[in-house]
Amino acid sequence: MRTSAFRPLSSICVLPNETLELILGDVSRNDLGVILRTSSFFHSIASRVLYRSISELSPLRATQVVKTLSQNDAHALLVRHLELGWADSHVTGNLLRLLNHALKRLKLLHSLALEFSSLYNNADISWIFGGCSVQLKCFTTSFKCDKDLASFLSTQTRMRELSLRSSEFTDEFHLPPTAMPNLSAFRTVLPCPAVTATVVRGRPVENVSISLSPGDTSASLDALLQSSKELKRLTVMSFETGEPKMLIPEVAKRLSGLEALHIMILMAPPTQGTLTDCGSALSSFTNLQYLTFMAPGVPDSAEDERAVAAAWHRACPTLKTIILPKGVVWFRRDDKWASWNDDE
Repeated sequence: MRTSAFRPLSSICVLPNETLELILGDVSRNDLGVILRTSSFFHSIASRVLYRSISELSPLRATQVVKTLSQNDAHALLVRHLELGWADSHVTGNLLRLLNHALKRLKLLHSLALEFSSLYNNADISWIFGGCSVQLKCFTTSFKCDKDLASFLSTQTRMRELSLRSSEFTDEFHLPPTAMPNLSAFRTVLPCPAVTATVVRGRPVENVSISLSPGDTSASLDALLQSSKELKRLTVMSFETGEPKMLIPEVAKRLSGLEALHIMILMAPPTQGTLTDCGSALSSFTNLQYLTFMAPGVPDSAEDERAVAAAWHRACPTLKTIILPKGVVWFRRDDKWASWNDDE
């Protein structure tokens, strides 16, 4: 009876560790905690799965994880992806020091996201990267763009994706030409042409998401021209209060080789006529395939959107899909513009 009871465990243990890791990858984090305590054999495998990717933690749990990683090299070396957030919580000096100790141990980390409350947007907390030797591929942070953050980014040679979510910066945010030589994607909510230019300049950036503030549209778009590669994808969130139809010509004038363009107008709702008029500017794009134009208030009906899509395609025949303010995806079918709603 005892032999029979242990047979399933003996059978599963003959599976390769890689196979067991794939199986445990579909187990919830709570259940992984139970499996950890099953045996020393499963503790080793479950730990690799549990610590490989850490995200969606409550502020309390995030603090506990930081404490564990700051004290345990074995666990820290297992982490490849880490997302930590205290967006609705106060952060103490002790937590920041623990975070610094943890980051020093996370030597094999590939992706890092740190999100703090907006109360700390102007705080000097990027010192937590001091002494860190980690080489990231993806990095997202709400920290202020200051000298300490620039110093950390200057050490990064493998980074491909950078997202700066703070609305604050200082004049000391400068990057040497050797920083992030492989950067291909840049996202920022900070409507600051100087910061955009600093990050993009001389780097092979092909995918950008930026915010445009009133009066800064031309400077922000000019900053994108400093990439060492032609941009392929651009996402724009515009706070401009002027005519929305002027934005597409400004983009087309500088970035005619785009493959995908996504525009979100927040302050100045266009009219049906304005949308139709935008079509003439689209003729400047040579390879535009995917276009999104989101704005409040228009069009009034699906047929209005279909008419806009058809007009835009006449101006830019390379277009394959178009998303307009109603959120419907328009595409070519039987030489006509259609949507999935047509089948309902």
